[in-house]
Amino acid sequence: MPELLTDDQIDLALRDHLPNWKVEDKSLVRSVEKETFMDGIRLVATVAQLAESMDHHPDIDIRWRTITFRVSTHSAGGITDDDLVLARHIDSAAG
Repeated sequence: MPELLTDDQIDLALRDHLPNWKVEDKSLVRSVEKETFMDGIRLVATVAQLAESMDHHPDIDIRWRTITFRVSTHSAGGITDDDLVLARHIDSAAG
């Protein structure tokens, strides 16, 4: 099982590499607003493929053009390196 990151490690990653993310309830959270509903759905499909290839899946909330991603390692009970990697992939997909 992956090891949980410390608060300092998470803060450093957010500051240096994931400025659009925040921590809520032991998860990394980011919302992305797309131009159209279908653009949002295409983003979800892209992230789903990435997540499946990593065997590490985010919680995804779709509200019209706003997509919210919530990333954590449920088996570890919080945020691990796997979550940082997935968050970076989501950022790349989101543009």
